[in-house]
Amino acid sequence: MTEGRRGVRIQEDPEFKTLVSQKTIISFVLTVLELFLYFGFIWLIAYNKPFLSSKFYGVITWGIPIAVGTIILSWILTGIYVLWANNKYDTMVKNIREKIG
Repeated sequence: MTEGRRGVRIQEDPEFKTLVSQKTIISFVLTVLELFLYFGFIWLIAYNKPFLSSKFYGVITWGIPIAVGTIILSWILTGIYVLWANNKYDTMVKNIREKIG
């Protein structure tokens, strides 16, 4: 079988179409969440400095836990994608490869 024909078979496979749509959805959702998180923090820096510089606890201002939270939530979003890719995506790719040959 030629490489071109194999590519057509893969693209026509319903399991492959499901894989592509799931990857698109999870990538889009996680990207939007990350952009909202990051630009929300930047927006706070630009437009609400008094809040970020107000005291949270002792000498710690609100800006520090929010910045740390932004970084940690970015890691969590990355972890969600990695878990999904390891548990769902890789399994689906393996199944498609075995089916197509």
